[in-house]
Amino acid sequence: MNIAEILPRTLFSGKTVFITGGGSGINLGIARNFASLGANVAICSRDLAKLERAAAELRELGHQVLPVSADVRDPAAVAAALARCEAELGPASVIISGAAGNFICEAEKLSPNGFKTVVDIDLLGSFNVARAGFEQLRQTRGSVIFISAGIAWLPYSHQIHAAAAKAGIDSMMKNLALEWGRYGIRANSIAPGYIGDTEGTSRVAGGPVMDAVMATTPLGRLGTTDDIGQAAVFLASPLASFVTGTVVVVDGGHYLEGSAMLNAAQRALSAQAT
Repeated sequence: MNIAEILPRTLFSGKTVFITGGGSGINLGIARNFASLGANVAICSRDLAKLERAAAELRELGHQVLPVSADVRDPAAVAAALARCEAELGPASVIISGAAGNFICEAEKLSPNGFKTVVDIDLLGSFNVARAGFEQLRQTRGSVIFISAGIAWLPYSHQIHAAAAKAGIDSMMKNLALEWGRYGIRANSIAPGYIGDTEGTSRVAGGPVMDAVMATTPLGRLGTTDDIGQAAVFLASPLASFVTGTVVVVDGGHYLEGSAMLNAAQRALSAQAT
C-alpha cells in the first residue's frame, strides 16, 4: 500500500529527515516513505556509490535528497554529515539511526574484536548519531528513531554480539526519552521482523529457516520495507506526539513464539550452511 494514498502528501513538507544506513534495505524503505510525504531526505552510509544510486531513486519522488558519506563509528564524521544536512536541507526534524553490522557466529568462536565491531557500529554508532543531532532536534523539537531487533529481549543463538548491541540501543533510547523530553524531543525504537525485500532475508529465502519463519508468523507473511517505513512515519508524525521511550515491534507477531522457535530456526540455518 502506498502511504501517500493514506496520509497527506504534504505531511512532512519543509521537514528534513536524516537517515543512517539509508542507501539500501529497511532504511532506504524508510527514506522512500518520508520522501513520499514531502520530506527532504539526507541518507548517510560509508558507501557513497550506493547512496548516489539510492538518491537517484528518491529524487523521482520530487523532493531534495542529499547523499552524504560517513562512518557512524567516527563522531567527527557523523557531526560533519549532520552539519552538511543542516546547511543544505535545514535542521533535521527526524533522525533515523539505522546503520548496523552483523554476522552469524557461535559465542565460543566469536573474537573480542568481532564482538566490538558490531557493538561499535550498532550501539556506539547510534549514540554518535543521536548526540551529533541533538542541537538540531532541540531546534525542531524533533524525533529520533533507532532500528532495533527482537534479539534485544529474546536470546538468539549465534547472535550474542548483535543482541547485546540492540539491547543497549533500546536502553539508551529510553534514557534519551527520559532526559530529552524536556526539550520536546521524542525517542523511540522500531524492532523489525523478517523483511522480505532485504538482503538478509533473501539469503535464507526458500530454505528451512524461511519455512520456520512463515510457519511461526501469525499474520502469515514476510514484512516489507514499507511496513517499517510506515511505522517510522507514524512515530515521527503528530499522530505519535505523546509516544516516547517505546519499542514498536513490526514483525507480524513473529516473536510471540519465543526464543525456542528462534533457536530452532538458527539450527536449521546452520544445517543449511553445511
